[in-house]
Amino acid sequence: MKIRFTKMHGLGNDFIVLDAIRQNFVPTPAQARFLADRHFGVGCDQLLIVEKPVQPGVDFRYRIFNADGGEVEQCGNGARCFARFVADKGLSGAREIRVETRSGIIAPRLEDDGQVTVNMGVPRFEPAQIPFIADADAVVHTLVAGGREMAVSVVSMGNPHAVQVVHGVDAAPVADEGPVIESHPRFPRRVNAGFMEVTDRHAIRLRVFERGSGETLACGTGACAAVVAGIRRGLLDSPVRVGTRGGHLSIAWAGPGEPVWMTGPAVTVFEAEIEIPEDLS
Repeated sequence: MKIRFTKMHGLGNDFIVLDAIRQNFVPTPAQARFLADRHFGVGCDQLLIVEKPVQPGVDFRYRIFNADGGEVEQCGNGARCFARFVADKGLSGAREIRVETRSGIIAPRLEDDGQVTVNMGVPRFEPAQIPFIADADAVVHTLVAGGREMAVSVVSMGNPHAVQVVHGVDAAPVADEGPVIESHPRFPRRVNAGFMEVTDRHAIRLRVFERGSGETLACGTGACAAVVAGIRRGLLDSPVRVGTRGGHLSIAWAGPGEPVWMTGPAVTVFEAEIEIPEDLS
């Protein structure tokens, strides 16, 4: 089977974008793993699928598959690439679109300078909605992982995040602690592990070990979660410039009950076709 795809990235967080409106293809988990493989496939952190909407009153359906083949709820950098893709492909002429995801409706908007702003929705903190096994709802929870206790803020941006504050993000034990936090038994659906360094009240540096993909060069929902966590802990004031290994995002949050706004770039790398083997398992 031969399919067409577009390779894109948001701050180095890279994606294979598949148009499932004009071609009849949605990957199986095995096909997603093949496409995401950087040696035998195309290579990506996630696959983004553009589909016709299922719900009334929205423009598209947006599905996300991690590199391990698992389908997840949300991806912030992917949302910006999604908006750029449908505009560049002529699938929509609107500057702002409404997009259906597994975690709800988002509304990406193309800016005059080429950046994309996304209303990422209202963050959720209730442990059951993340989900997170906790004795009580709190701003900071103590988590035991990798043989040590750490203070984490737990928040859902449509997908689960555990954010800890570190003194220096470059030296943070992301490779060692990230997988342990991701699969911690208190997170029934696993979790994205964020490591945040506060540089001033309007700026942070961030690394994220993403559920199902490992550490990525940038994580849009992780940036949103980190800023929300920092504001709730009294460490930050909106708006916040988030520095990642792939570049910078601007995140704004007015407070409880309000949506988080994310602005950043979305870049097309190339377009091509690939033959998918028949014997994948």
